[in-house]
Amino acid sequence: MTTALVTGATSGIGLHFARRLAADGHDLVLVARTASNLEGLAADLSDEYGIAAEALRADLTRITDCRRVEQRLCDPRRPVDLLINNAGFGLYDGDFADHDIRAEDDLLMVNVRAVMRLTHAVLGPMLERGTGSIVNVSSVASFAPDAVAPTYAASKAWVTSFSQGLREQVSGSGVRVLALTPGLVPTGFQDRAGVQAHVPGALWLDPDNVVDTALKDLAAGRGVSIPGLPYRAVSLAMRLTPRSIYLPLSNSLLRRLT
Repeated sequence: MTTALVTGATSGIGLHFARRLAADGHDLVLVARTASNLEGLAADLSDEYGIAAEALRADLTRITDCRRVEQRLCDPRRPVDLLINNAGFGLYDGDFADHDIRAEDDLLMVNVRAVMRLTHAVLGPMLERGTGSIVNVSSVASFAPDAVAPTYAASKAWVTSFSQGLREQVSGSGVRVLALTPGLVPTGFQDRAGVQAHVPGALWLDPDNVVDTALKDLAAGRGVSIPGLPYRAVSLAMRLTPRSIYLPLSNSLLRRLT
C-alpha cells in the first residue's frame, strides 16, 4: 500500500486531497498546525476507509517544525510515495507597505521555503527507488504579477516555475512532478486572506473536482494542472496580455473584490 503525505491537511484543498487519497486506499501522513483537528481527522479517515493515518503536527512557518516533516519524508523504513505540498496562505488585507514584515516572512517560509525543503527531502529517496510523485499546490495567480497581493503571486510564480523546472530535471527517472494551479475554491482560504465573496459563481471551483483534475493530470504525466475551463482561458489571457494593460485592469478588478 502506498503512502501519501499531505500538508495543510485539515482544511481546504488539503482536506479534500486527504479524503480522496484515503478513499483510494493510500495510507496517509497528515500535516497541519492544530493537533486536535489533525488527530481527529486521522482517526476519522482511518475508521472510515481502513487505512493507516498518521498525524504529524507542524507549523511550517517554523524551521524546526519543517525539519521534522523533512525527517519523516526521508525515513527509509517508511517511504512516502506521494507528497502533496498544499499548505499556503496569502495576505490580501491592505498594501504591502502596511503589512507586518513578520507576516510576509511567514508567507515566504510556508509558500516557498517549505515547498522547496520538503520536495528536496522526499526527492532523493524517490529517485533511489525510481518512483514517486510530487504535487505542489500553486495558484492561477502564478501566471502574472498581482498588484493587490504581490508577495503571494510572486510566491506562487516561484512554485509553478520550480515545479516545471524540476519536472524536466527528473524526466525519465520515474518521479513525476506537477504544479496544481487552481483559481478560487470555496474552502475558507479567501476568508483568511481577506478576500470577500463578490465573485461570479462560474469562477468558483468545486474542491473535489480540483483534486480529481490534479490526480488525472498527474497520472497523465502533465507538468501543470489548471482546473476548470474558465481558468484555462483566464490563465492564457494572463500570460498573453501585455503587462502595461493587464496590471491596471487586474488591480482595479481585484480591489473591488477585497
